[in-house]
Amino acid sequence: MKTNYLLAIESSCDETSVAVLKNQTELLSNVIASQVASHKRFGGVVPEVASRHHVEVMTYCIQEALDEAGLRADDLSAVAVTYGPGLVGALLVGLSAAKAFAWAHDLPLIPVNHMAGHLMAANQVQTLEYPLLALLVSGGHTELVYVTEPGAYQIVGETRDDAVGEAYDKVGRVMGLSYPAGREIDQLAHQGKDSYHLPRAMLQESNLEFSFSGLKSAVINLHHNAQQKGEALDQADLAASFQAAVLDVLLTKTKKALELYPAKQLVVAGGVAANQGLRERLASEIKDIPVIIPPLRLCGDNAGMIALAGAIEYDKNNRADWELNAKPSLAFPTKGI
Repeated sequence: MKTNYLLAIESSCDETSVAVLKNQTELLSNVIASQVASHKRFGGVVPEVASRHHVEVMTYCIQEALDEAGLRADDLSAVAVTYGPGLVGALLVGLSAAKAFAWAHDLPLIPVNHMAGHLMAANQVQTLEYPLLALLVSGGHTELVYVTEPGAYQIVGETRDDAVGEAYDKVGRVMGLSYPAGREIDQLAHQGKDSYHLPRAMLQESNLEFSFSGLKSAVINLHHNAQQKGEALDQADLAASFQAAVLDVLLTKTKKALELYPAKQLVVAGGVAANQGLRERLASEIKDIPVIIPPLRLCGDNAGMIALAGAIEYDKNNRADWELNAKPSLAFPTKGI
């Protein structure tokens, strides 16, 4: 069988990443140029700044990924690229680079949904079996996805407002933590106790929807009220209370989804899947089904996951033409219960 090499490009937010995948499973390279240092001073990602950084480093990342893989452009079989969801300017940089590279080297162009990439990163841990349920938790998304076969994704539950990662960053900003705040809140939570009463939105409802805006507002109000009274909140206890509320909701909804949808595996992926508290709760509460979480290096945005998802689309003969455009609000189809 002919060896297959897939080049993948990811630029949906503030990481410029290029990877090379061999024969659908073996990552030969996964180069990531992070912009965290540039955005830290703003307390969040500035879209225009992100786009400019992508432009500056994209060609270097492509060359480095090829060099690490020990390949030339002539060795490649196709180019996969994230076309949504994400920041439109950032997406367009990656799309432009992918289309130019594919056209110059007469390679097919494979369109990839960024969230499919997060999900398929789990394939680096063990072979995925279908049907499966996925909890995708990141800075921009919180959704439960049912996957009946490779490439067949359906949302069965999602957030009505803030994504869980967004809530972490906004709460972290109020607490005076540096961006991104998720890891620091997780570390503080392990040092404190759940002592502040915070809401668990929609916990008792039968649907699979999430809401984190009320929780975020409750933490902000608690913090502001304490400031007005000249009182000091215990940072560790506040982090523990916030994280406990988040995890109670995530675990309750995920277990409810597992009751409604038959699944052979549970995949938990996205940037928030790196959260140690979430991993501990999953290990203690999900016993009847294998839980697969991508390795830490593949939890955040990276082109390796785009290559893994792109391999499925390549096998399905899903090709894009040169008119492929960015879709910042791209989403999986929604399945009703």
